[in-house]
Amino acid sequence: MAMSALIKSLEDIMRKDAGLNGDAQYIEQITWLLFLKAFDAKEMSWEFHSDYHGVIPKGLRWRDWAADKEGITGDSLINFVNKLFEDLKKLDASDGDLRKFVVRGVFEDINNYMKSGVYLRQLISRINDQVDFIDARKKHTFNELYEGMLKDLQSAGRAGEFYTPRPVTNFVVEMIDPKLGESVLDPACGTGGFLTSTIAHLGSVTSTEELKTLQTTIFGWEKKPLPYLLAMTNLILHDIEVPQIRHQNSLARPLSDYSAKDRVDVIVTNPPFGGAEDAAIKQNFSLEFQTSETADLFLALIMQLLKDRGRCGIVLPDGFMFGTESVKKALKEKLLKEYGLHTIIRLPQVFKPYASVNTNLLFFQKGVASGGVWFYRLDYPEGVKSFTKTRPMQDKHFDPARAWWKNKQPIVIDGFDKARFYTTEELQALNYNFDKCCPFPRKEEEILEPWELIQQYESERASLNAEIDQVLAEITTLLEGTKP
Repeated sequence: MAMSALIKSLEDIMRKDAGLNGDAQYIEQITWLLFLKAFDAKEMSWEFHSDYHGVIPKGLRWRDWAADKEGITGDSLINFVNKLFEDLKKLDASDGDLRKFVVRGVFEDINNYMKSGVYLRQLISRINDQVDFIDARKKHTFNELYEGMLKDLQSAGRAGEFYTPRPVTNFVVEMIDPKLGESVLDPACGTGGFLTSTIAHLGSVTSTEELKTLQTTIFGWEKKPLPYLLAMTNLILHDIEVPQIRHQNSLARPLSDYSAKDRVDVIVTNPPFGGAEDAAIKQNFSLEFQTSETADLFLALIMQLLKDRGRCGIVLPDGFMFGTESVKKALKEKLLKEYGLHTIIRLPQVFKPYASVNTNLLFFQKGVASGGVWFYRLDYPEGVKSFTKTRPMQDKHFDPARAWWKNKQPIVIDGFDKARFYTTEELQALNYNFDKCCPFPRKEEEILEPWELIQQYESERASLNAEIDQVLAEITTLLEGTKP
């Protein structure tokens, strides 16, 4: 079964269940099931290759209750799953097995939303039939499944806030070029895309010593429970037995609390932007960096977290580029004076259909002054007007930027700078408005084909309806609590 057909079939089953409401819950429901199936596959592998004592107790393992097509169903299954959640949240980890802490942490803030054990059994059976984490010939990677969910669920909307297109994570990691033994952190790791791209970039790790090094040098922090669950599952499937992923708000700790032992060699990340943090969070930062813009706060945090000569590749929105207010200006000055900002790749709207915003890739190194910054504009491929769910960005679309990076030279096309070096003095003269450097030429508004307009309207309507349904459900719950 094709990936899109599998996801649609899972969605069709969940849509019938009265307990599920909206795509975020669909994704959460599928993901905790996938986690248990994937973890059981890993436990089987660990049992085969070593003297391994199981983490999840017998009777609670996927193979014990979910793998059998004729297994429990109906109310019995719902009651079992509710008890399963309770037991996994309280898993006895007194023996110090870190994998038990992983399982406990994963289920701490995750829910089973389904009310029908019949539909839940159908969902489990479909996953068993189509997803195999053991047989390499059939194995679907977790990235494929998750990205497929985002692309094919009709109104993925907010679920996409945790998603960075894989070509972007791959390119950033490739340019930063982390080495085995260097500590790598994503302080806003979402589903773990930058971390899995890092693991792939490091290549085959075979010796016991190399594997131990890999296990202890890949780090991520994530605030929200669903992407945290996704990241944990993702890394386990990439052979990280005990993922070093913390379930925490990266901005909640005062910057002054960080010491040398907290710093890392490499940071690769796409921090949330456009959001706002409360006043208490802002107080964790020095006065010059206090702002409500989360992306700016993350950039200040990253500056604190890098070791001397540490490297960073980060995704930032156009708002950072053209902003010249005090905080953004202070951040840009610091990047140039102390953090060796050297290259900015200007991207088209690669986050469609999840967000219609232009973004930029910034590359810098702590402890050196910038002699200036190279700007490069990555245009849409010839014949492509935009990236969509059916025509997403691919790794090959970064090939022009890869070729240019090897021998950076100015490029002018049709009178517009596509690539140009700006000295620090030139950037100061622009009042640090980086948006003036190799901007995208203004284009007339794109006229969509009728079927594309209808598709866009349906997607936006579905997203709005889902939000309305969720708000109404919350209001109904509140009102029920006030009944006499």
